Parts: sequence; C-alpha cells; structure tokens
Amino acid sequence: MQQTDTAPQSVTMPKFNRETLVNIAVMAILLALPLWASSIGEDYYVNLASLITIFAIAGVGLNFAIGQGGMVSFGHAAFFGIGGYTTGIAAFHSFEETLFMAMPFAISGTNQMLIIWIVAMVLCGLAALAIGAISLRTEGVYFIMITLAFAQMIYYFAISWPTYGGEDGLSIYLRNELPMVDAESALTFFLICFILLLGSIFVSARLSGSRFGAALGTARMNETRLATSGIDPFPIKLTGFVISAMITGLAGALFAELNGFVGPSMLSWHRSGEIMVFVILGGVGRLYGPVIGAALFVLLETYIGEWTEHWQLLLGFALLGVVLFARGGVMGLISGRARHD
Repeated sequence: MQQTDTAPQSVTMPKFNRETLVNIAVMAILLALPLWASSIGEDYYVNLASLITIFAIAGVGLNFAIGQGGMVSFGHAAFFGIGGYTTGIAAFHSFEETLFMAMPFAISGTNQMLIIWIVAMVLCGLAALAIGAISLRTEGVYFIMITLAFAQMIYYFAISWPTYGGEDGLSIYLRNELPMVDAESALTFFLICFILLLGSIFVSARLSGSRFGAALGTARMNETRLATSGIDPFPIKLTGFVISAMITGLAGALFAELNGFVGPSMLSWHRSGEIMVFVILGGVGRLYGPVIGAALFVLLETYIGEWTEHWQLLLGFALLGVVLFARGGVMGLISGRARHD
C-alpha cells in the first residue's frame, strides 16, 4: 500500500522584521500621546501631534518622489502652499459669501473639507503636471534648480496677490467642516490628520509595490534599461511626480486648517528645505521615515527653540550625523538596516 503523506502544508505567515516593529511602535506612540494629552486637557500637545502628522504627510509625498523615483525636488513647497491657499481662499469666500472669479466662471467658496481636499489635490496635480513636464527634461542639479525656480515664481505671485493678503497672508476665521465630525475639537482634528497619514502611507506602499512602482524604481536606477524594455521613462516619472505633489498638497491644506492662517511662507524655499529634512532625517525611501523625521524636527524646534534661537545648529549636526554615519536615516539606525530594500 502506498503511504499517504498527511504532513501539514506550511502556511506562509506575514514577514515581520525589526523595521516593521519599529514602524508599528512609532505610529502607536504618535497615536497614544495625543489621546493621553487630550484626556488631561492639554490641547497644546494634541495640536503639536497634529503638526507632526501633517508634516509627515508632506514628507511622505516628497519621499515618494525621491525614494521611489529618484527625483530630488527642492520645490515641493509650491504644492504645500497651493494646498494651503486653496483652503484659505475657499474659506475666505465662504465666510464673506462672495464668488471667486467673475462670470461666467463664478465659483462660490466652501467650508467643506472633503471638497477642499479634492480641489487642493487636483490643483497640485495640475501644477505638478506643468512643472514636471519641463523639469523632468533635465536631471541632477538642473532638476533641483528648476523645481526651486518654479516654487519661487509661485511664492512671488502669492506676495503680489493683494486680494488674499499679499505678504500679510490670509486668516481663516473658522475651521472648515467635515460631515458628522466635530473638526473644531483638537483631538478630532488630530485623528483626521492621523487617518490621512495612514492613507498616504498606504497609497505610497501600494504604488511602490505595483508594476508602476517597479517601473518608477527602474527609471530611478537606469532609465536606459527601462526604455529598452519598451517603457518610456518620462511619463512614468511625470506620473510619480504628480502623485507626490498631490500628497504634499493635502498636507498643505491640513496645515492651513491647523493654523487658521495661510501666507507666502508656506511657499518659500525654506519650507521646501524643511520637507527635505523630514525625509533625510527619517531615511530616504523608508515608508515611515518621514514620520520620525517630522517628529524630530518639530520637537527640536519646539523644545530646544525655547532655550535658544540657534536650535537649527543642533538640527544641522543631526543631519550631518545622518549623512555621514546613518545613510538609512534614523529609521535605518534604529532598525539596524543601513539600506532601504
């Protein structure tokens, strides 16, 4: 008689490495601290966590462009600012009960967050389509400088736009609304931002693991190899650049909501540099790296900045240490993996 093999088949279990555990711990801490702060009535710390979360979303956007597509953009403040100004302008016209633009293209303002987010992301996508179509015909330092130049053009346009405050910026008197949610609550607004952060990370992860992500990664490493396989690298990189901009624009819209204000500083090259810092500190190409990078930046600015106005000196040393000794960023240092896989 033949002996029947009754041995149980092996079941493939999810692979958890040290970096995955660090990712879970980081997100758990980011969620737990505001919940605790809200329970003791400390909304200041809840808003601080919201700021970290918003900056992390902006970092996720830029990280997709740099880490997945190899597009080192120094102009992502343009998209961050467009998102912010979309929120400010929509709220302004809603509060004043006026129309944006003249007939026959009159558009009324709105105080609905969902509509504002969609409009902000679409506008950022269109801006990125135009900027990327020109910038991506270059590479290296030329690409960096062209994206910076476009961001500065939009920055100076905002300064010269007196209808919406010019250099003084534009105040948002009332926080916009989300159906069935009390967005005025500090904790509720944090949870909104946290959910959107998880969503942006999820989208970035799914795209990176898709065929499109594989093509974008190949374009980063060797455009010629991608071209010889029958895929044109230009539209692939342009699509990645647009997606990156849309995520960053969402962060800008949330930032304006949090502060109740939007101004040209959101569009300045300093802001582009800050978003770049989030990515480098956390680890270029690491999915949750921008979360750690944004947290370190905000905490340094908040607490070290109380002692000295030269807190950026410590930030500079931290960046220098990451570049020289931790090429995988703080996330790579903690997880013990020097490179992004």
